[in-house]
Amino acid sequence: MLTKINNLQHKNSGNFFLIAGPCAIEGEEMAFEIAEQILTICNRLQIPFIFKGSYRKANRSRLDSFTGIGDMEALSIMKKVGGKYNIPTLTDIHSEKEAEIAANYVDVLQIPAFLCRQTDLLVAAAQTGKVVNIKKGQFLSPESMKHALDKITESGNNTIMITDRGTMFGYQDMVVDFRGIPTMKKFGIPIIMDVTHSLQQPNQNSGITAGKPEMIETIAKAAIATGVDGIFLETHPNTKQAKSDGANMLELNKLEELLTKLVRIRKAL
Repeated sequence: MLTKINNLQHKNSGNFFLIAGPCAIEGEEMAFEIAEQILTICNRLQIPFIFKGSYRKANRSRLDSFTGIGDMEALSIMKKVGGKYNIPTLTDIHSEKEAEIAANYVDVLQIPAFLCRQTDLLVAAAQTGKVVNIKKGQFLSPESMKHALDKITESGNNTIMITDRGTMFGYQDMVVDFRGIPTMKKFGIPIIMDVTHSLQQPNQNSGITAGKPEMIETIAKAAIATGVDGIFLETHPNTKQAKSDGANMLELNKLEELLTKLVRIRKAL
């Protein structure tokens, strides 16, 4: 699968690439449905596609929040999706042990934003030989992500991506500083904008994250105009029934219209 990720720019269209899927794996049928629909759209628009899905949600506000259907079951579904549709897959990891386990099932290991300074985790991910996608911490400047990048390269892995997911603005909101995109592009690796997580409103008094999905198109358009290499977003056939992060996800039936607009902006550039 690594060969599918080495060239993330479509050879004919020159499009951005897309990392998309549900927040969490809720079941095999649901994962297949989402992957197939996204792939159909991406093939039509000539957008390279990486399927994402969390096999376990470790960063939850409340103890009773949904965390997953079981690690091995969810990882097995991720592997089945990659095999059935011949597409690369991505999931996030939270510990050194998880890096070794998840590497047997997916092609890209993602470092969550809150963990992007965890040296042992970054080194463990690097040593698997998999592509590593580092989420920029909500508390870090774009410039400081160079140190996280160095931890990967100095561990012998040069297949790295960085994803911006907004910066904390007060206690319960996020803001996207698009100056960070050209700053991080100077690192010489793919830079991605996580559109949906950038619209989270975390740390609500209820313990349930809120969001502003009506702003997805605005953030995505601005990211393409700023020159990102890839777009990251979470999508679900019914966001109101999603077990995780439904408040800021994109309804699956709105994806094609959004991507069509983004392709037009990319071509105009």
